[in-house]
Amino acid sequence: SINQQLDFAGRRRARMTLADAEFAAAQYRLEIARADLAFEVRSQFAAAIAAHDSLVLARENEALTRELVRVAQTMVDTGNEPPLRAFRANAALVQATAALRAAETDERQARRSLAALLGASTPPTELVDGDTWTLPSDVDARATLDVRLAETERLIAEAQLQGQRAEGRVDPTVGIGVRQLRETGDRALVANMSMPLPIFDRNRGNVSAARSDVAAAIARREDAILKAEAEIENARAELGAAEAMLAAIEGSGIAQAREGVRLAELSYRAGKSSLVEYIDAQRAFAETQAELIAARKARAEARAILARQAAADGDADHQP
Repeated sequence: SINQQLDFAGRRRARMTLADAEFAAAQYRLEIARADLAFEVRSQFAAAIAAHDSLVLARENEALTRELVRVAQTMVDTGNEPPLRAFRANAALVQATAALRAAETDERQARRSLAALLGASTPPTELVDGDTWTLPSDVDARATLDVRLAETERLIAEAQLQGQRAEGRVDPTVGIGVRQLRETGDRALVANMSMPLPIFDRNRGNVSAARSDVAAAIARREDAILKAEAEIENARAELGAAEAMLAAIEGSGIAQAREGVRLAELSYRAGKSSLVEYIDAQRAFAETQAELIAARKARAEARAILARQAAADGDADHQP
């Protein structure tokens, strides 16, 4: 005989829905892994560019300070400055040299970290700023990969709930077979139908647990939406602040600081200003350049965050 259970409770439909949702979730997890890797590469690339620019700045400051020591020592030797001025210039040189060594270490570490993300055995010897990918004009928080994954996980939980509900329902089983009677040698075609009676087991416990999983999945989806919205808004604010800072520094700030150093040097060489004023002018120029580097890094990091959130739309280029 053969028997077949009739699926009136929807077990097969629930299994197919669950399989489709789990496959979609696996695809989203793969896309999230790719988007996270692209974000890490962009962020580390921005850090490496900033470290390189900081190293160039440290070298310039060290060279200027070394020249300042030479000028100060010459003026001390000629009697135009007291010996204390030379000590002050040498102290500034020690600080500039220490900053240079720290910048060299940071730059090497940044290139090694970037090489590790790219899977390269040796760090890149030269970096060219590649902040050129195009961001979408609008990034929808509900369309991000994390929210889509949370939505798919909600579908998984609902499919599991439907499966548990189906397990609590009864499905009849029908069968057909052949029976041979030994006494007469006759053969008979028989049919049967059976149905379980779930008197003590209606699968209520598993249904309640699956219902709780659905509620939890809905809460996680709402949380993912709120997090995506907050991250997008924060990145937009940081991008706007960084661009405003860059506009101010690149517009007139850096030029004024550079001119201040030039005038302070001329005044010091002419004996009209002190060494302290010259050092302060150099420090102000270095701080302005450092702010410029930091603003560029902040802009690149904010763009990387927006590109990560926009990865679901397929509009962001994957090149760093």
